Amino acid sequence: MKALVYKGPGVKQWMDVPMPQLLNPSDVIVRVDTTTICGTDLHILKGDVPAVQVGRILGHEGVGTISEIGTGVKDFAVGDRVIISCIKSCGHCVNCRVNLYSHCLGAEGASGTGWVFGHLIDGTQAEYVRVPYADNSLHKVPDGVTDVQAVMLSDILPTGFEIGVLAGQVKPGDVVAIIGAGPVGLAAMMTAGLCGAATVIAIDIDPGRLEQAKKFGATDIVVSGAADWKEQVLALTDGAGVNAAIEAVGVAETFAMALDIVRPGGHVANIGVHGKPVELHLEELWIRNISITMGLVNANTTPMLLKLVASHKIPAEWFATHFFTLDQMIEAYETFSNATTTKALKVVISRVDRA
Repeated sequence: MKALVYKGPGVKQWMDVPMPQLLNPSDVIVRVDTTTICGTDLHILKGDVPAVQVGRILGHEGVGTISEIGTGVKDFAVGDRVIISCIKSCGHCVNCRVNLYSHCLGAEGASGTGWVFGHLIDGTQAEYVRVPYADNSLHKVPDGVTDVQAVMLSDILPTGFEIGVLAGQVKPGDVVAIIGAGPVGLAAMMTAGLCGAATVIAIDIDPGRLEQAKKFGATDIVVSGAADWKEQVLALTDGAGVNAAIEAVGVAETFAMALDIVRPGGHVANIGVHGKPVELHLEELWIRNISITMGLVNANTTPMLLKLVASHKIPAEWFATHFFTLDQMIEAYETFSNATTTKALKVVISRVDRA
């Protein structure tokens, strides 16, 4: 089969690799029908995730059809159409029992993390993928939900909602600022209303992305390159600062922006993946009673979000801007990694040509 293989920092190749095999009774093999690319994949290619070994098949998002099942799989059958969660879950370790799937202690991956696809085991940017702990790590796709919609539930929608909106403890009537109008930031905007946010301020350096943000739920937009960007945000809060500042970029400057605009007693929810250290000035922050959160998605809200997508309450298909076939994987990466020029949000990579 063909797969996208990590060859070291800055190097990737779409190449022939062996077919995955069932290794444990809880495994299934999924034929990948649709996958996509995440910003984390770009971090891996930069060398920011040293645990990823040369030779690893990349990707942690996908929708597909089960082609083979292990003897211990109870809830799925060959032919089932499924969402592959970016987080695996054994379902019975001490962390999984409290819904902390991001730190599943199951032996698969052997690192105490739920993120294994494209990280510690081979991932989804391939024609086939092995999925461990299938009964707890897959979701059946309901009739009427397209592959394009479903693949957005592998990662970005639960990540934006859980690590941004829920971690930021957004409440009815709150003012929320989301720094970064990329796919995950837009996912936070799209789901902030589920917790009752009254004002959702999108902040980004790209005016084009800010215009898109209005469609995804932003009530107000602020260009971060403006000299008075902070004053514009504070003016929308009667000078008090936002209740929740969600950082969705992953650089020191945007994290500092979040700290600048949050009100005393507010919440800073960091979603962005940081490849470099960030200074935290506790000597200035302690007196403001600010809560700062960060983390890896648990994907425990995926079933709920899937119901909302199926009932047309969340238009997940809006994230898809560019379409490719699997054999155009390199071209898809070029488009996604040059999003400023291409205006790409999520690239959809499918087994068959959509044209």
